[in-house]
Amino acid sequence: MVPARTPYPKGIIIPSSKPTGVRHPSWPSHIRNVLVLGDALAIASALMATLYIRIPDPDTPLAGARCLTYPTLALGLGSVWLVVLSTNGSHRIRLVGSGLQQYQLAMRGTLWVFGVLAVLSYLFKLSVSRSLFLIALPLGLILMCLERKVIRKVIQRSRKQGRFLIPTLVIGAGPEVERTVQTLRRNIAVGYAPAAVCLNGEEPQKCSDLPADLPVLGYPQLLKEVREFPLSAVVAAGGMSSVQTKQLSWDLEDCRTQLLFIPELIDVAGPRMSTYEAAGLNLVHVDLARYSGIKYLIKRVFDILASTVALIVFSPTMAVTALAIRLEDGGPVIFKQERIGENGKPFTIHKFRSMAVDAEARMAELIDANGGSALLFKMEDDPRITKVGRFIRKYSIDELPQFWTVLRGSMSIVGPRPQVQREVDEYEGPTHRRLLVKPGITGLWQIGGRSDLPLEEAIRLDLRYVENWSLLGDISIILKTVKVVLFPNGAY
Repeated sequence: MVPARTPYPKGIIIPSSKPTGVRHPSWPSHIRNVLVLGDALAIASALMATLYIRIPDPDTPLAGARCLTYPTLALGLGSVWLVVLSTNGSHRIRLVGSGLQQYQLAMRGTLWVFGVLAVLSYLFKLSVSRSLFLIALPLGLILMCLERKVIRKVIQRSRKQGRFLIPTLVIGAGPEVERTVQTLRRNIAVGYAPAAVCLNGEEPQKCSDLPADLPVLGYPQLLKEVREFPLSAVVAAGGMSSVQTKQLSWDLEDCRTQLLFIPELIDVAGPRMSTYEAAGLNLVHVDLARYSGIKYLIKRVFDILASTVALIVFSPTMAVTALAIRLEDGGPVIFKQERIGENGKPFTIHKFRSMAVDAEARMAELIDANGGSALLFKMEDDPRITKVGRFIRKYSIDELPQFWTVLRGSMSIVGPRPQVQREVDEYEGPTHRRLLVKPGITGLWQIGGRSDLPLEEAIRLDLRYVENWSLLGDISIILKTVKVVLFPNGAY
């Protein structure tokens, strides 16, 4: 018996999965058109600004090409730029809602276009102004990234209101289906809204964590639902054999339904994975996580530059904070503590003191009284925090002296939270992998909820960072940290 159909969340536009006869929703094409138009405006603005600022006589032919003027070159360059972005996947709708890939593709396409321009200029001895590379390239990239950020925010806000959602069926073994449904519902801004589930060999009664509003379908009913009342995506959550997975892809061939697979490689980011064929086998190659080499040399250079700038910019704030702490209780301004860093090496951390002078002596008493764990111990109304301390913690001002620790090389701008020895002593299993990299002032945990996050989720985010670090990811975390600091929530 087919379970009664539960209505889809309000506002979801249901696209047809049938090849013909049913009207396909227009919102994906509208968003794609907005992306293309936004890129065209960004490219045109960057090129026009370059011509206006740095090319005194744009109608003068380029040296080496008498028939080529800068307006003509700009028109051709802009057209090629836009075509490359359209063909390299930068305008895919599925990339707009989350992740960094849409920015990476825009950057990759832009660098390819200007790389080809540089090669052609050399081969044909064209005297192309360096302003195109120094102004148009970075300005165009910045404008396109800002445009994508705005579009992403609009889409995410709309999805939280029930629009632009993709009705999704989740299929697989019971525990994997439960976990996937919970994750998708918790992150509705991604756009995949669970509308039904199909349990692979499981009884619905055994899956107590499944939401009651989701119909549970058998496999034949799944295919019937996809065709008659079409779902826009099917997510294979795991627990399926290769034969079952292949059959599922065959059965959905005549639909316009997205088919997505969640790999067993939990918390391994996409950039570390690539697919290729060998000896008739479809293989997934996973780059091993590296904790040394040129990649981390670049990270260290970035840390030195960023921490130096931060110490200079925030020096007035640090001076006022030091005075306020001294005037409040006459105690020391700087709190020093031994923390455990990269490869288990201890180092001294420096922070503005935000607690009473005897705070550490009262730690064990508070842990016992609150039934907590020494690992990542936090409490919302900690009686040890001073009045000044509560303010500087709210806006993370107490963290500013850590830029000096970063400059010395014991910490990084972005990384797992630095912990004391008693916390490290409670590490179990893979939690020790947090020590493979330098601890950071900010990280995925800090921007994901700060002290409000459950212990398990905080550790998972730290381990995900350890496995998948990238410079672009660090920059993204830093930008999100600024928002978290300006609009604090979960800081105590």
